[in-house]
Amino acid sequence: MTTTEAPRGTLPRTGGRPSPGAPRRRGRRGFGRGAANLLVGVGVLYALLPLLWLLAAASVDAEALFSSDFFDPSGFSLAANVRALLAEGDGVYLLWYRNSLLYAVGGAAVGALVSTAAGYVFDKFEFPGKRHLFGLVLVSVMVPATVLALPMYLLASTVGAANTVWSVLVPVLFNPFGVYLARMFSAAYVPNEVLEAARMDGAGELRGFLLVGLRMLAPGYVTVFLFQLTSIWNNFFLPLVMVSDEDLYPLSLGLYSWNAAAPIDPDFYPLVVIGSLLALLPLIIAFLLLQRFWRSGLTAGSVK
Repeated sequence: MTTTEAPRGTLPRTGGRPSPGAPRRRGRRGFGRGAANLLVGVGVLYALLPLLWLLAAASVDAEALFSSDFFDPSGFSLAANVRALLAEGDGVYLLWYRNSLLYAVGGAAVGALVSTAAGYVFDKFEFPGKRHLFGLVLVSVMVPATVLALPMYLLASTVGAANTVWSVLVPVLFNPFGVYLARMFSAAYVPNEVLEAARMDGAGELRGFLLVGLRMLAPGYVTVFLFQLTSIWNNFFLPLVMVSDEDLYPLSLGLYSWNAAAPIDPDFYPLVVIGSLLALLPLIIAFLLLQRFWRSGLTAGSVK
C-alpha cells in the first residue's frame, strides 16, 4: 500500500475555510479605517465650522446677529447687508478690494516669476558662492515677516516710498520659500538635456528660460503663485506699518479698522462679517481654477 505525500513547499488544504486569525485581521483593518475616517471628519468639520458660521452670520441683520434667534429665517437679509457694505463710506470697501487685488494678484504674479527664475538659476547654473547664497535663502525662510516690517519701513521712508502702493508691493516680490520650491521644481521638471538642445539650436540663456524652462515649470510657477497669493492677501502687519492713508488700505486693514470701531458703533459688525465673507471669493476662485496645476506641482518628483 502506497501513500502520496504532498509536494514540498505546499500547505495542506483547509477545505476553503478561513484561518482563525483572518476575522481578527479584518476587524483590525476595519477599526483602523474607521478611526482614520473619524479623524479626517473631525478635521474637515474643524476647518469648515468657521466658514459655515461666517456664511450664516452674513445672512442676518445686526439685531439677529446678537440675539438667540440667530437661525430664524425671518432675519435673513443677505442682499441688504451687501448693499449696506457697498454704500458705507461712499464705496470704500470696493476701493480696499481693488487695492488687495493689486497687492495680491500683481505681487504674487511678479513674485512667483522672480522666485521661479531664482530657483531655476540655483538649479541649472554654477557660479561662485552658490551654496552660500542658497544657504542664505534657506535661513531667510526662518525669519518671520513681522521682524522685517520695521526695517522695510525705515528703508521706504529713506527713499520717500512710505505710504505709497510701492511700499506694500515691492517687499512681497521676493519670497525665500518660493525660491526653495522653485529649485525643487526645476530639478524635477526641467531636464538638462532639453536645455542643451535649446542651446545647440542657438537659444541664449534668457530665451531658453522663457521659452523652454518656464513652460516646463508651469506647475511649479502656479504652486508658488498660489502660496504667495494667499500670503499677500492675508497680510496685515506690513500694510499696517507701511500705509496710513485709508485709500491705500487692503481689505485686511480696512476690515480691522471697522472692527475697531464696532464697539462704539455696533452697525459695523454686520459690515465686518459680510466683508470677510466676500474677501474669501478671490482665493476660492484661484484655487478652483488652478487646482489642476497645483496638485500636479505638489507631486513633482514623487514618481521617477
